[in-house]
Amino acid sequence: MSYTAVITGGSKGIGADIAQALLEREYTVVSVARHDPDIRHPNLHSYCTDLLDKDAVSEVAAQIANDHKVTHLIHNAGLIWPNLIEEAKPEEIAGLSQLHLGSALTLAKAFLPFMKASQFGRILFNGSRAGLGAPTRTAYSATKAGMIGMARTWALELAPDGITVNVIAPGPILTDNFWGIVEKDSEQQDALAKRIPVGRLGTVDDITRAFLFFCDPENSFITGQTLYVCGGASIGSLQI
Repeated sequence: MSYTAVITGGSKGIGADIAQALLEREYTVVSVARHDPDIRHPNLHSYCTDLLDKDAVSEVAAQIANDHKVTHLIHNAGLIWPNLIEEAKPEEIAGLSQLHLGSALTLAKAFLPFMKASQFGRILFNGSRAGLGAPTRTAYSATKAGMIGMARTWALELAPDGITVNVIAPGPILTDNFWGIVEKDSEQQDALAKRIPVGRLGTVDDITRAFLFFCDPENSFITGQTLYVCGGASIGSLQI
């Protein structure tokens, strides 16, 4: 069986690294992001869209389902929008709900007919340790926590069709998103690394390896689970 993975936010950071790893494993990869990936490969396809726009997501989901036989959906795209409670706005919750949850639902519904007909599928979410709570993360934590509930529900519904649904929940990872909150190579970054039980911040490779594990067709007995890839940060209290 050949495999085709749709990766949201596949043009940079963690998404681009997962894409490269899957291409090396002879997958067809479809990136859904605001920009085209920097890499080029005959098995890499790009669809540019804004996942905050529900109508645009509906259009691109239908187009991809028509163009490709999707076996894997990796919902990696995410935004933080940090604010303390006093500055947080309801529209931030609505916006990140569309990005983190609504767009995943639209894409999954478009790809499920083929997955069910094939009796095989892998749906993966890029969650966050912040789903357990983090200062300035009202909208982000709420919607990342929502991924877990949604994934568990989907896992129950889709298990009879050979489709597994799991969440990878990273801790602090050295990406542009992280450096948008914490200055690169700053004292704050060093202090944060020291507070993580394993004594370092995560790398993109750490997260990609977790996604590859759940992508594997042989891993069919694990579903509805959340794997915290966080250096132990989910065990206790960690403030960024």
